[in-house]
Amino acid sequence: MIKLENLTKVFYPGTVNEKIAINGVSLHIEEGEIVCVIGSNGSGKSTLFNLISGTYPLTNGTIAFNDIDITKTPEYKRAKYIGRIFQDPTMGTAANMSIEDNMITASTKGMKSLKISLNNEKRKQFKELLIPIGMENRLKDNVGLLSGGQRQALTLLMTVMSNPKLILLDEHTAALDPRNADIVMDLTQKYIVEKKLTALMITHNMKFAIEFGTRLIMMDEGKIILDVKGEEKKKLTVDKLVEIFRNIKNEEFSADEELLNV
Repeated sequence: MIKLENLTKVFYPGTVNEKIAINGVSLHIEEGEIVCVIGSNGSGKSTLFNLISGTYPLTNGTIAFNDIDITKTPEYKRAKYIGRIFQDPTMGTAANMSIEDNMITASTKGMKSLKISLNNEKRKQFKELLIPIGMENRLKDNVGLLSGGQRQALTLLMTVMSNPKLILLDEHTAALDPRNADIVMDLTQKYIVEKKLTALMITHNMKFAIEFGTRLIMMDEGKIILDVKGEEKKKLTVDKLVEIFRNIKNEEFSADEELLNV
């Protein structure tokens, strides 16, 4: 699916503010894998996503998608097969447009020569898609009227509608209250299974990272310091993860909650 080879990202190179955000990361994600990415603030998680999506150019390294080198492919072209959802619920939708207009935009993503009109048949399809998120009777409502949880659920649906091969979930429930976070996560799991998506998800919740998905990656100082899957992942506990971090770093962590939230 996607292969990252020796990725390096340096901000402000050659200056007093030089920062190595990603330091020689190699990672192979197979089709169908659901990977949770954990680590403290500044460990390189979001920067890694920005490199995969094409938001940032690489300093060194290569990225291949289905054996095609996309290292220099611009972000807008990668967006045809890589979907991304951010922590901020307002980033994935247009507030001044109706729900149906947002959805028609998502459904035509990547189509240059074909224009799909918004007709009654399309509206019927959209209503059916909106049933799981409880908005089937709100097609005409502006998205700006929705709550944060509703907007994030709609963003998730729209992302899936654009038929990505890989989906990047960048702490997409972190800004939501617990109830809406659970709803969005249930929808996430539903869509990943139904659409057979490959997914990478950043989370600060160690317990959830252990329970969700097929693989777990821990980052620190721009490097992957732990990569587990299968039975090894199933045997993990929060305490075990903290212990692994301490052993790898060879230091006591002054406050474990700074590493990750439990």
